[in-house]
This record gives sequence, C-alpha cells and structure tokens, in this order.
Amino acid sequence: MAIKGDEKMIPDKKTARWAGLLWLLMFVFGPIAQIIRDKLFVTGDMAATANNIMANELIFRLGFVSDLIMMTIFVFLPLVLYKLLSTVNKNQAMIMVILVIIGTAINMMNLLNEFASLHLLSGAEYLSAFTVTQLQAQAMLSYDLYLHGYEIANIFFALWLVPLGLLVYKSEFIPGYLGILLVVGGCSLLLNVFVYFLFPGYPMVNTILLIPQTIAEFLFLGWLLIRGINESEVKVVKICSDNAA
Repeated sequence: MAIKGDEKMIPDKKTARWAGLLWLLMFVFGPIAQIIRDKLFVTGDMAATANNIMANELIFRLGFVSDLIMMTIFVFLPLVLYKLLSTVNKNQAMIMVILVIIGTAINMMNLLNEFASLHLLSGAEYLSAFTVTQLQAQAMLSYDLYLHGYEIANIFFALWLVPLGLLVYKSEFIPGYLGILLVVGGCSLLLNVFVYFLFPGYPMVNTILLIPQTIAEFLFLGWLLIRGINESEVKVVKICSDNAA
C-alpha cells in the first residue's frame, strides 16, 4: 500500500513549469538590478558615482529592490525543483536546496554593502563628521565590498548547479544533456570565482567563464517552460509501509 504523502512528490509538468516561471522571473529582476548598477557606478570615479546615485536615488532603490526580489525568488526555486526531482535522489535534491539557501543568505546580507553606498551619501546629520570626499570614498568602498561579497556567494550559486545537473541527468524525464550542461556551467562559475580573487584585472576571462552557466540555465529554463517534463518517462517509486498486507 503506497503512502499517500509520497504521491505529492510525483514529477509533473505543472511543477516543472512553476520552476521555469520562477527562474524566468529571476532572469527579469536580476538584469534590471545589474543594468542600474552599471548605469550609476563609474569605476574609479567616486565623484561621478556619488552624483549619479544622488541624482537618481529612486532608480538606485529600484535596482536594490529588484535584487531583493530576485534573491527571494531564488529561495523558492530549489524548493519547487526539489518537488520535481527528489524522486531521482532525495539526498542530492536536499543538498541542492541547502546550497541555494546558504548562498542566498550570504548575498542578502551582502546587499547591505550596496545599500550603504546610498546611505553614506544621504546627508544624515551624524555623517557630517566626515568630509564629502571621505563619504564618497566610503561609498565606493562599500560598493567594492558588495562586488567581492557577491563573488563569495557565487561559490554556492555555482555548487548548487552540480547536484541539480546530476539529478537532471539521471531523471530520464528531462534530457540528460541539460544535466551535463548544468554541471559544466556550475564548474565554470566556480572557476570564475577563483580567477576573480587570484587573478584580478582580467574581466574578459571572467566574462568568458560565465558563458557556460548562462547557456545552461537559459536552455534548462526554456525546456521547463516549453516542454516541462516527459511524463511517459517518469518513474515513481512507491514506498510501502512495514505492515503492508
């Protein structure tokens, strides 16, 4: 006799498409935040950066909130994927969820560094002890710390793709090549983190190393939204109670 609770974990197209939708929303809010950062922060020019932030405070806040929304969605994405893939390997699915939660927690705290850039330039009375130049310098320092902190969080955002890729590869109801691409993308993103800290000053190398991850995630996202899963290949393992007749 099958335990009814386990029937809820049967993979289906609805769950797959929910995962795809959440991932799509991340691809909407994440780039919005990045575009705004690129518009406001001028590398090596703290005066121009300060002027951009104060002249576009609402835009800065919009980018910050977009980041918060993206990270919040990221908490729920692996939970939906857990429901989709836990029948393949429950332990690997749990590891996938844990890695995302750790990375998200790190980056949520790290976002304080980004917001500090605005706060330092806000004109709060207690900041009058610092000169304008000092406040601008501290604002740039906070932004630099944000960039470094994001790369630290990327360690976990890279690692989660490995168990996800393995689950996809073994699932049989999602094409195995997508799983391989996800693993490669995760390894490439992890290598990008080490290059970032060990060999700074090579942005082109970092950009190239992000390509496999971007391709893998877009293809997987597209498959989830368009095809969902091949339900004819779903294998449900029914767990029987010890006292089953």
